[in-house]
Amino acid sequence: MLYENYIKVLYIDLTIERIHVELREDLKKYLGGVGVAAKLLEENLRPELDALDENQPIVFAIGVLSSIFPVITKTVAMFKSPLTAELGESYAGGRMAMTMQMAGYDAMVIIGKKKRLTYLSINSHDVSFMDARAFKSVKTNLIGRHIRDREPGAGKRSILRIGPAGENMVKYASVCVDTYRHFGRLGLGAVFGSKNLKAISITGEKSIPIQNLKGYLQAYRDIHTKATNTELMSKYHDLGTPVNVEPLNAAGALPTYNLKQARFESAEAISGESFAINNLVRKVACTGCPVGCIHIGQYRAEFDQGYEYESVSVGYDYELIFALGSFLGIDNPKDILRLIEAVEEVGMDAMSTGVCLGWATEAFERGIITENETIIPLSFGNAENYLIAINYLSEQELEFYKHLGGGVQKASEKYGGKEFAMSVAGNEMAGYHTGYGSLIGATVGARHSHLCNGGYSFDQSMKEFDKQKLVDALFDEEIERCMLNSLTICLFARKVYDRETILMALKSIGLEDVTNEDLTSISKEIYKTKLRIKKSLGFDLGKVQLPSRFFKTDSMNGILSEKIAYELIAMFNQKNEELLLT
Repeated sequence: MLYENYIKVLYIDLTIERIHVELREDLKKYLGGVGVAAKLLEENLRPELDALDENQPIVFAIGVLSSIFPVITKTVAMFKSPLTAELGESYAGGRMAMTMQMAGYDAMVIIGKKKRLTYLSINSHDVSFMDARAFKSVKTNLIGRHIRDREPGAGKRSILRIGPAGENMVKYASVCVDTYRHFGRLGLGAVFGSKNLKAISITGEKSIPIQNLKGYLQAYRDIHTKATNTELMSKYHDLGTPVNVEPLNAAGALPTYNLKQARFESAEAISGESFAINNLVRKVACTGCPVGCIHIGQYRAEFDQGYEYESVSVGYDYELIFALGSFLGIDNPKDILRLIEAVEEVGMDAMSTGVCLGWATEAFERGIITENETIIPLSFGNAENYLIAINYLSEQELEFYKHLGGGVQKASEKYGGKEFAMSVAGNEMAGYHTGYGSLIGATVGARHSHLCNGGYSFDQSMKEFDKQKLVDALFDEEIERCMLNSLTICLFARKVYDRETILMALKSIGLEDVTNEDLTSISKEIYKTKLRIKKSLGFDLGKVQLPSRFFKTDSMNGILSEKIAYELIAMFNQKNEELLLT
């Protein structure tokens, strides 16, 4: 896409092993990323079919600034979510954006299904359909090594892969990207599994020519300085997102024991400071990022009798500590790292896994389910039994775990306990019980994620609660993030890339005609595309029902009113309808 007037899209049909490339001039204006991916999803989606039907597409896209400016490291995936049955949208860092760029592709669309387990080997010249039957049931941490052994050679490589959970189509199965990054939320791993697609290896060898080197270097230096020599991103490098554990706990906003409470008595033991002092061994970064926000913790594991130990390295962040820590009553960093490692080896979204296990634990305590269903007793704080349950989930052989593998909302519809099944429109909750901003922000967000908008931050910064101001802030940021995600900027760098900085970067690579007004227009058009997709899939924001526990457990801003929450949702929905009419 760089210096061209088109988007280069690679189409892959797994069923007939056919590939073709299209040069799409009509998509150039969206600047890549989620704008291009949303348009391609809308074109190729089959709304009438199940999310795991082989004819449903997987779309990947990168942005016009990918890999050539600091912290622009993301690739977007869009698909029909098997978890929510509507819009699936997920992001991953690692090396993927760079290798797509160096392979010469701005976007990829994958449809069809192979008769046998397969992995794709993609480069700038060809796509090979490789036999992956030997990889069946192999965990994610080994697949990358096996593929690298099979395919030695020059160039930059990124390897996407699923674990047993994806093969068995757990509806919140993830896709691991280059070991420490993931397309985590909403079940892309299950979509891979439905296509018998075990992995994708992308190799790029092309160079990236810069035409106006002087202007580009000046823009690059300015952005690099903002990212590394100011406080805008320093917290992400230092303690990382786990720095949030103690402040959120002190504020009464840390979901604990399946949100029976919002303070954890052992928060200090699982804080970012505790992990850093006792477990942190290194920090790594996605390709093209100078910050290094990926924190790697380590624990010692016994693998045989006779004092035989190994050191296990695991990536951790706030959301994982919440979901597999406070939410399950786990107060030991080593146990949290063990749970993270287990979830990532089998290939499941850690947040959904933790929230599902939290519901199952409380349902077990209440007698709604028994050992007849769970096989092992579940209790808050029991890491050993959670490790067993994670394997049962990934294997999908037992009836209860099949239902739990469909998400907490589906499981509670089957067994009961919907009032404490902590999901928002089918997507398991994130680690914030700050107030209306976090709850409504996730509800109205296009993919029902805390990353759709900054609702939790509005709760913390709004001095006086004002319904209209909150709805307007959520709506405006939802649209703004469409633009940031079109450029595939890591959202940790959203304060680095203000509008002025974005326009400077675009100008340095020859896009001097793009104006601030254009960015706003593009953002709105992308958001409207998402809303059209959601409507085509039958989603109705007005019909969302939230678990009553959100309105019974004290938040950072006290007990929330169910009446006010639904008023806010209706107000936001009205703004959506007005936008669609423009």
